[in-house]
Amino acid sequence: MYTDIVDLREFYESGLGQVARRMIRRRIRTLWPDVRGQIVLGIGYATPYLRPFRDEADRVLAVMPASQGVSYWPREGPGMVALGDEAELPLADMSVDRVLLVHGLEGTEQLRPMMREIWRVLAGGGRVLVVVPNRRGLWARADWTPFGHGFPYSGSQLKQVLRDTMFVPERTGHALFIPPLRSRFLLSTAPAWEEAGERWFKAFAGVTMIEASKQIFAGVARKAQPVRRRLIVPLPGGAAAARRQVILPSKDGSAE
Repeated sequence: MYTDIVDLREFYESGLGQVARRMIRRRIRTLWPDVRGQIVLGIGYATPYLRPFRDEADRVLAVMPASQGVSYWPREGPGMVALGDEAELPLADMSVDRVLLVHGLEGTEQLRPMMREIWRVLAGGGRVLVVVPNRRGLWARADWTPFGHGFPYSGSQLKQVLRDTMFVPERTGHALFIPPLRSRFLLSTAPAWEEAGERWFKAFAGVTMIEASKQIFAGVARKAQPVRRRLIVPLPGGAAAARRQVILPSKDGSAE
């Protein structure tokens, strides 16, 4: 179940939310350093992480699930957000180059249909970057944050989900090593936590992110050939009656 749009907006306006946004955004930019000339789509509640791409990508847009709600973005200029069903994205086939999925996978009740739609709208060679709460991290237990809601994933579980939905996992990243506390002093040390965690404590990151490519031929399945079996039709009276109906030739050639 998705976190309500009001709770998401309030979290990212708080001090803890702003730190989380900076730490995750920095890691996203490490995985996607250059999106020039590409169309970038955010699904879920990805708008806090899309702003760095606006001046670089050819186009940036977002789709927020109807069960979550929608908020206007960006505050300045024309809106770039649509409200829609994650299982029926209002986009043409192969129309985007990159998909950023944040606060989406862990909350959806239509996991496979949503991933199938992402596969459909991605162009050949397109990439999806999925950001989910890490089930071993402290943030997955912090229900005062949106990362403490929904179904968290381990890295191996997320890779399996991607493989099962026709994507090939390529690269893995981690972020949010700082404890999910509102202490101003602790939040000011977030960069040091991130640096130490990336070196020594990756398994306990607050979020796991995996970049995956579209598996072009995954949807082509070979039609199974039907297995032919001998059809046996029972005769009235059983096997004894069947034996009596056998006609044996006599010595002179006539039937007995």
